[in-house]
Amino acid sequence: MRITTIIVATVAAFGSLLSFAQGGSPLYIVNGREMSDVKHIPQSDIESIEPLEINDESIARYGNRASNGVIIITLKYDKYAEFQGGQSFERYISEQVKWDASEPAARVILRYTVGCDGKVCVSDIIESTDNRLRRKVLAAIAESPKWTPASRNGEPVISDHVLDIRLPEGKEIPAELYIKIL
Repeated sequence: MRITTIIVATVAAFGSLLSFAQGGSPLYIVNGREMSDVKHIPQSDIESIEPLEINDESIARYGNRASNGVIIITLKYDKYAEFQGGQSFERYISEQVKWDASEPAARVILRYTVGCDGKVCVSDIIESTDNRLRRKVLAAIAESPKWTPASRNGEPVISDHVLDIRLPEGKEIPAELYIKIL
């Protein structure tokens, strides 16, 4: 995760530097398609980043759009994994967990993968302020519908995700509860 953070920071810095020096934004090519912005791409989805030199070759290939630089980004997949529960996975899990307004505010953040078979596998608990909520979230994940897995070149691939559940909604978590439980 640290390496992708550095890569994305480098792309942002490179893009900002090019924008500042050239008076515009670089051209982003993501999986072969032109994009005007890449801020929406999760860091964990990036496989590689290659800034191209501003030279005759890149301008010949991409036209005047390359005059502010070109950054080639390759993602781990062509098609993102899709949750089949009719809503976002975060919303689905929040609704499955019985945690009413009388319960204390709590939070669970975890990393999970969606396998080639569409099953979710929790890989790491990043933060948990309440063990009861953590157990309920894990149970809801275990019973959740399968996903349509991410794919690359038409083949299913494993994809990484982060789930952040805060319940009850709208209730602030006391500062003393921000304790990482492993």
